[in-house]
Amino acid sequence: MSTAALYNDQGGAEAAIEAGQESTPTTSGSSGAAFGLFSSDFKKNEDLKEMLESNKESLKLEAMKRVVGLIAKGKNASELFPAIVKNVANKNIELKKLVYVYLVRYAEEQQDLALLSISTFQRALKDPNQFIRASALRVLSSIRVPIIVPIMMLAIKEAAADMSPYVRKTSAHAIQKLYSLDPDQKEQLIEVIEKLLKDKSTLVAGSVVMAFEEVCPDRIDLIHKNYRKLCNLLVDVEEWGQVVIISMLTRYARTQFTSPWKEGAEFDENNDKTFYDSDSEEKSGQMDDKPYVMDPDHRLLLRNTKPLLQSRNTAVVMSVAQLYWHLAPKHEVSIVTKSLVRLLRSHREVQYIVLQNIATMSIQRKGMFEPYMKSFYVRSTDASHIKTLKLEILTNLANEANISTILREFQTYVKSQDKAFAASTIQAIGRCATNITEVTDTCLNGLVLLLSNRDETVVAESVVVIKKLLQTQPTQHSEIIKHMAKLFDNITVPMARASILWLMGEYCERVPKIAPDVLRKMAKTFTAEEDIVKLQIVNLAAKLYLTNSKQTKLLTQYILNLGKYDQNYDIRDRTRFIRQLIVPNEKNGALNKYARRILLASKPAPVLESAFKDRDRFQLGTLSHSLNIKASGYQELSDWPAVAPDQSVRNVEVIEPVKEWAPLVGKSKKSKSDDKFYSDDEDEKEKEGSDSSGSEDSSSSSSSSGSDESGSDSEEEESSEESEKSSGDSGKSSGESEKSSSGSDLDQKKKKKKTKKVPLKKSKPTAADSDSDENGNGPVAQASSSSAESSSDSESDSEDDSDSDSPATQKKSAVKSKPKVQVKPKNEVSLLDLDDFSPSNTNTPKSSVLSSSLMSDLEGLSLSNVSSAMQVTAPSFGPVKTYELLHHMTGKGLSAKYHFPRQPCLYQPSMVAVQVILTNSSDHSLEEIHIGDRSPASLNIHCFNTIERLEPEASVTVSMGIDFSDSTQAANFQLCTKEDQFSVSIQPAVGELLMPSTMTEQDFCKEQGKLLGMNETSATVTMATANASSQAISKQVLSVANVGEVSSSQNNFHRFAGRTVSSGALVLVSLELKESSTCLLTIHTEKSVMASMLLRDLKQALAQA
Repeated sequence: MSTAALYNDQGGAEAAIEAGQESTPTTSGSSGAAFGLFSSDFKKNEDLKEMLESNKESLKLEAMKRVVGLIAKGKNASELFPAIVKNVANKNIELKKLVYVYLVRYAEEQQDLALLSISTFQRALKDPNQFIRASALRVLSSIRVPIIVPIMMLAIKEAAADMSPYVRKTSAHAIQKLYSLDPDQKEQLIEVIEKLLKDKSTLVAGSVVMAFEEVCPDRIDLIHKNYRKLCNLLVDVEEWGQVVIISMLTRYARTQFTSPWKEGAEFDENNDKTFYDSDSEEKSGQMDDKPYVMDPDHRLLLRNTKPLLQSRNTAVVMSVAQLYWHLAPKHEVSIVTKSLVRLLRSHREVQYIVLQNIATMSIQRKGMFEPYMKSFYVRSTDASHIKTLKLEILTNLANEANISTILREFQTYVKSQDKAFAASTIQAIGRCATNITEVTDTCLNGLVLLLSNRDETVVAESVVVIKKLLQTQPTQHSEIIKHMAKLFDNITVPMARASILWLMGEYCERVPKIAPDVLRKMAKTFTAEEDIVKLQIVNLAAKLYLTNSKQTKLLTQYILNLGKYDQNYDIRDRTRFIRQLIVPNEKNGALNKYARRILLASKPAPVLESAFKDRDRFQLGTLSHSLNIKASGYQELSDWPAVAPDQSVRNVEVIEPVKEWAPLVGKSKKSKSDDKFYSDDEDEKEKEGSDSSGSEDSSSSSSSSGSDESGSDSEEEESSEESEKSSGDSGKSSGESEKSSSGSDLDQKKKKKKTKKVPLKKSKPTAADSDSDENGNGPVAQASSSSAESSSDSESDSEDDSDSDSPATQKKSAVKSKPKVQVKPKNEVSLLDLDDFSPSNTNTPKSSVLSSSLMSDLEGLSLSNVSSAMQVTAPSFGPVKTYELLHHMTGKGLSAKYHFPRQPCLYQPSMVAVQVILTNSSDHSLEEIHIGDRSPASLNIHCFNTIERLEPEASVTVSMGIDFSDSTQAANFQLCTKEDQFSVSIQPAVGELLMPSTMTEQDFCKEQGKLLGMNETSATVTMATANASSQAISKQVLSVANVGEVSSSQNNFHRFAGRTVSSGALVLVSLELKESSTCLLTIHTEKSVMASMLLRDLKQALAQA
């Protein structure tokens, strides 16, 4: 009994043998072998239990690996549940992970035992390791017992606010499980979904949208504020998430935007303002006589999904294709064609789905796929269902221009060994003949030739198709009918025989001699025919009785008598009905008058249509479309709204929280002299700029339209702190673009002025990149303001500060403003002044020398009155390394050197500033020096203005901005003169891709705690003796990387913080001094590749004397 039970538990004999083979010696008898297998298997599980209950961690770990291996093979390991669940509180992280993997699999089956460990899972939710926290939540949500719903809800809410995006992603998955267990929790779950939708992590986005689709797909209002963020994150989300988000955004767009398919719709796609400037968009939308202008958010969705057509994942490509099909203007849909055709090289399952969608598309827009017609030619290796779909598409694509090619292809298919495919080809030929009148006769003649084919299936299908074609032109083809009558005796397929008989009866007046003879033959074989043929024989007899009663009266009566006693009741009924209709008698005299009109009425020709004609009622790429029936859970696409809903609901406002936070700084109200000094017009521009973006901090990150999420810190998760932190960053990121080393206190003054909407012109020239990039656009005109203007601004601003700040701050402000107002030929001025980036500037590179007093002032400024939120600071100054860009021999007299000034780029915040010194070493002047083509073409470079003329031995320093996208890949471009072009490249060291960030030691440790695991890179470094002092360490680190030093309370710790220029990702460098000139160097950042490269460079710098 026990053996049988064990056998069943193990999943049958096959499983038992497979599990037992590892340790079972071969035995002589079959029964002995079987017993050996079962006993060894029994021992094996006992062995695993012993290992799991032992005191040695290594044995437990080995046992869990074997158990997880059994699960992976599909074996039943549920009997080990009690032994495994005991180890759930084990301290070993690797063991704990494996235990959780097992529990997720069996928690639902062994609910009672799993409930005993629920307190352990709750404790694990507080574990420092993110994977343990996530696994605990996963197990908890897998125990499907209603009694623990409140515990699950609490765990989900806590996990949704977790620091780790991986845990937040798991909480999104748990939402769906809890909803299926208890739908009454919907309202609370929607609150969690709303919070998670605001998450800026790409890891969470796909999972939370899936939860949204499961729990509340009708709550479109939750998407409004997150729409732009989701569009911008889409490219970086994992593939599964991309499919889910695209599907949801397709439905969203159909409810929020007007149709781009209107008659006479015009598109102004090259005008950036229609996309970026929401105010101008609203104004243009108000004018009734204007043509259709696409909503900028509609365009954002189309533009951000387009790159995904190159995805390696077929589901993603298919999702983007259906999005373009349902949302894009008709002239843009064709961009998906090449990607869909590329998918046809994939597996047959993928081909099947893709071809189904192409078949639907090709009915409405033949032109899309016509250039790729050869891709749909049938191959001999194709499966039959693939062949049929390709045939369908070729038929849809047929037109006057390509029909001859297609018919030649079809002739080959007719000879196929696959009879069903050959029959489908004949039907396709028939469809081509009806759709294109020019080839109808050709197709008919070809089909008639097929009537002499040896294969019955081909002949039968040909007859059926010819019958349909003859109905379209019956007067011209009596010869074909005669030819078919001659072949009648050789045709055995019932459908084909029935079709010929129907043709004889329908056009009996055109073949008056042949039809009666065919009826005579049929009367002989009536009893042996199939039912479908018998029905047509009765029809033929009736029609001939009405048209040629002399010859056929007796034959008709004979056939009607045979039919009267047939075994099939359909034939008996039809026979009685026909007799009453055509044979006159006293009872049915009235009906007899209409017999001819009833039986010989002209019938409409059949319309040969595609089987995919009606499938467009379903959304492309869905299961419903594939099956052609509405599947459960299918959500229909709504029709386009006649009038677009208010687009302002998608604007994300961060102004309100800034107002609340501003008084905390202690700013006293300022005199109104500024109001009189600056014009009202500029005040309006200032307000308009801040309102249209919806967030000031968009300057600190990507070039997305109006999405404040893209500009704020990806690390700051708590929604309550989010508004304050982003507002803190906004002022600081504008300060980052100043070449003067203005401290954080000035930044905060500037920020408060913005909040109170005082029209300060200062924010425009000094924070040009902040204004210019509000909507992700290029620089604006104020970027190159005059130095006089900037100096007067800074003077007025320093007066501003002196009224409200402490005496120490006044002193610092005065020190800082003096070099700007009084022009002094000192090095400090060139460092602190705004960089003049016009091409006529012939200054040497900025000096790296600073007076000690000014350096201390700068340090004081950067550290005084700093809020707890992180901010980007003035650059760290060190010796400038100059690199050769172009040698004068190669450049025919033109030489170029470059260096990284480590100052925020004025042109765009995501760019690295580069200064290039161009020197004319030739004996003649060089003209029109400019930048030409770049490689790759998508490389984002802000070029210097063309230098009209450079005299011999003269040199000029010009500024450039390059967006390296946080990569050390070289930026290749051409440096051109009027006569020549020289290919050059700028390759940044990894440390130059950073900008310094100021934070307190407490903030540093907090952020460090968020970046553990895969985000941590460390190494032990043996330092040179010369680098043992604190100053030497700081000097070496700053020479390698553009980071800011964090003040430390411990002498043996050195901390440095920075952010990547392009994405704003935090980079934390910590250096712990050990004994005997060694130190532990650790880098925490999401950018793991950058971390390893930076670690290598820092090791090299610290090790060398």
